[in-house]
Amino acid sequence: MRGWWERGRALGAAHPQAVDLWIALLVQAAMTMPFVVPRSPDLEPATWPAYGLTTLTVVPLIWRRRAPLAVLIAIIATSALYKPAVEGPGQPLPYTGLVIVYTLAAGSPPWKRLVTGGLLAVAVPVSVWLNTRTARELTFSLFVFAAAYVFGRLTDARQRANRIEAERAAARERARIAREMHDILSHAVSLMIVQAEAGPVAVRTAPERAEAAFDAISTTGREAMVQLRRMLGVLRTGDEPGPAPREPQPGLAGLAGLAGLLDRVGASGLEVAYESAGAVRPLPDATGATVFRIVQEALTNVVKHAGARAVSVQLTYGEGALDIRVLDDGRGPQSGSGGGHGLIGVRERAAAHGGTAVTGPGPDGRGFEVRVRLPVLSSAEVAR
Repeated sequence: MRGWWERGRALGAAHPQAVDLWIALLVQAAMTMPFVVPRSPDLEPATWPAYGLTTLTVVPLIWRRRAPLAVLIAIIATSALYKPAVEGPGQPLPYTGLVIVYTLAAGSPPWKRLVTGGLLAVAVPVSVWLNTRTARELTFSLFVFAAAYVFGRLTDARQRANRIEAERAAARERARIAREMHDILSHAVSLMIVQAEAGPVAVRTAPERAEAAFDAISTTGREAMVQLRRMLGVLRTGDEPGPAPREPQPGLAGLAGLAGLLDRVGASGLEVAYESAGAVRPLPDATGATVFRIVQEALTNVVKHAGARAVSVQLTYGEGALDIRVLDDGRGPQSGSGGGHGLIGVRERAAAHGGTAVTGPGPDGRGFEVRVRLPVLSSAEVAR
């Protein structure tokens, strides 16, 4: 039922005029009932002129979205003619008035809602005076119109909340994409710069190393282009034929993705060591991508800032947590650097998964260390 409801809402949003026509037909059907059911001889007869005038009060609902205030005035005018001009069956509810009051309350600016209130304050008492002239009808009419107005305002509040949430979700997605693009470009460009700076020296002293450096630059650039193309492909609006490629972001993928990252960093001349401890087990795609990006960002900062000769990466699988440790033998935190390497992205990614991140000098004050703990499923939970 929920799926049918959502599809109906989507279809209605795409064809609002068709929805208005259906509402007018439903209201017309409801207002037709008093004309077709058997009536007592002492009541007013159900005549065709009365039915035609009833229909005239319904027809303006077709334009209720485009000109709601004009539709309200038209409904009040045609309804006011019903009692003096013809004698016909009454209606149990003012259907047309309730629909247009709801429409005005749900989607009109304040001045139109104020005009609506003023018109109803005059029209409702006049209508009651022309009909039964009883306090009971007056109270009931005011109540149902007030209820229609309140429901309209509640609908407007819900739509506003949905729009705000959609805007926030879009802002979060833009921030995530910007962070991903920063990680990709920063890592690739840093490695390419290191290789390019080492190339001229290697050409004179070790041509084979120069050739390897240029190959590493080409490989790093191509892989960065592939990742950027994949990410930007997700943002396609669908104007081109065929679905947008929604491949997963780089993750551990059986440690193959992480191994490729470490190989690329090692090709820059940095000695890279990797160690895995504990019971290695599958990670959710989102967690695996986060681990990859954390290690990538940490290594990028080593290449850019640390002046290190070696770096070690360690993943420790504990019960309910995964510990990530990246330690280099470089110059360590620099004064005024805000934590040494400014790894804001690492802290944000860890916090997004309910984890923690600590950065600072390594053991005995040498080098720089990044420690991240992420909550993950335990081995028993994975088995279950």
